[in-house]
Amino acid sequence: MAGLCGAGWGASYTGCVATTDWQSDLRARGYRLTPQRQLVLEAVDKLEHSTPDDILSEVRRTAGGVNISTVYRTLELLEELGLVSHAHLGHGAPTYHLADRHHHMHLVCRDCTEVIEAELSVAQPFTDTLRETYGFETDMKHFAIFGRCAACSAKDSAHESTHESTHDSAKAGGENGAGTRVGGGSAS
Repeated sequence: MAGLCGAGWGASYTGCVATTDWQSDLRARGYRLTPQRQLVLEAVDKLEHSTPDDILSEVRRTAGGVNISTVYRTLELLEELGLVSHAHLGHGAPTYHLADRHHHMHLVCRDCTEVIEAELSVAQPFTDTLRETYGFETDMKHFAIFGRCAACSAKDSAHESTHESTHDSAKAGGENGAGTRVGGGSAS
């Protein structure tokens, strides 16, 4: 896993886990680490790819008086300062994560909604082609590719195999369908 993470503002790394001194980061940019900013940063850190509503729910566990507009304003400021980043992982609100994590693109499973972080280098041939053909510089850290994760694809393949075996057994059992069930036991 070495080499997957890059250092951000005030971050130090142990493997791929970031430890950040948010107070120093904000002070260096002329801001204070208010309780609301700290709670939002802690929620983003804990939840990883989370919507503003998810972040609000987490913040309200500690500070019930915080409202959604405070979360949005705080996220906007923290993104301007380079402490958080967002991506659009489908319809609806963007999701946020700490910006000092390594840059990555998002693979989103349409079935289970799992989000997989993929290295930007995987898309390098694609981005090179876009640059060479169209003169287009990509911002892959906001990029999401939708499809099916390995687990959902495997479940679907297993389901199709089971369905085909059941169908074949019913055909082999004759018109009355008195074949053997997949998984043992006979049909009655």
